[in-house]
Amino acid sequence: MIATADRLGDVKEYYFSVKLAEIKAMNEAGNDVINLGIGSPDMAPSKNVLEASSKSLLSATSHGYQSYKGTDKLRNAISDWYKRFFNVSLNPNSEILPLTGSKEGIIHISMAFLNPGDGVLIPNPGYPTYKSVSDLVQANIISYPLDENNNWEPDFDYLESLDLSKVKIMWVNYPNMPTGADANFELFRKLIKFGKKNNILIVNDNPYSFVLNENQRSILSIDGADEVALELNSLSKASNMAGWRIGMLVGNDYYIKNVLRVKSNMDSGMFLALQEGAVEALKLDSDWYNKLNDIYRERKTYAHKLFDLIGCKYRDNEVGMFVWAKVPEGISAEELSDIILEKSNVFITPGMIFGSNGNSYLRISLCTPKERIEEAIQRVSKIEVNALAN
Repeated sequence: MIATADRLGDVKEYYFSVKLAEIKAMNEAGNDVINLGIGSPDMAPSKNVLEASSKSLLSATSHGYQSYKGTDKLRNAISDWYKRFFNVSLNPNSEILPLTGSKEGIIHISMAFLNPGDGVLIPNPGYPTYKSVSDLVQANIISYPLDENNNWEPDFDYLESLDLSKVKIMWVNYPNMPTGADANFELFRKLIKFGKKNNILIVNDNPYSFVLNENQRSILSIDGADEVALELNSLSKASNMAGWRIGMLVGNDYYIKNVLRVKSNMDSGMFLALQEGAVEALKLDSDWYNKLNDIYRERKTYAHKLFDLIGCKYRDNEVGMFVWAKVPEGISAEELSDIILEKSNVFITPGMIFGSNGNSYLRISLCTPKERIEEAIQRVSKIEVNALAN
């Protein structure tokens, strides 16, 4: 067999890819597994989105290659969306790059700016793709801790104590996943100051701004952010378009054009029907987000009940489409997750997949109808909960 490239190193198949295969096998064996793990919205996009995409789909002229930068119409819609909700002005011709999902942007940014051995700051806990992509480009990963006692924000004194001489990128993610910590302007100001002082590109991954959150904030709204910051965003979560794979990268034209140098060699543009649907999604007003959040808010109360049942502690001020909770003393999150799956056919994500600082936490996704979460509660209630930690 041909040997794999050194860049694969310790890179493993994505955790959820493996877990979904396991759950699929359990279902095929006759088990009805309730999956509370993955943040894939279970509701449909807006009717306007579907109609616009369908109309384009039926047009004979829609099926050719598209611009690597997306259509003018899409970039203008993104610009309007950022101005309307984030109060950030973006030049649609030079400061916006549509992506086939924001995960694509993580590897494009990394390839554009990281050489082997360059340092990259990655949050712990944090989105696993930051680490796996950094491994693939053979960067030097420097994990920085996030702690509940510090509202899941970086400890800047700790960061300044590190050797930052070779660090080029810092990944941040606010509103935060998996913890649900909200974004705030003071944190963004600290990040921009830190980036300028140490010549580090700060990349904020921002797909959860609208979910159970009334205040949309962008790191690009901070004075001077265009010098050292980029932001990723997505239609996956708040527009119910996860499978459409539509994201965006926004920021200074210098950064955008260099990321485009990578992207334009890796795909041939986004299908026009998807772009036409995205334009309509970007036109949605607050009523759309409010109605969606009413559903998530109700589901969240049931997620809290489930966590109460197994003795987990959570914070009430979380935003986003997950609930993050600390497990009881005496058991790890991975052990508790496995026990619940084995004994009740309910899957809850163990926090260890997000880093060692998640070892004592579980995460429930709100992308499941309340009836199924209620059923999960009934199933788990039959387990000898008090014995789980013994």
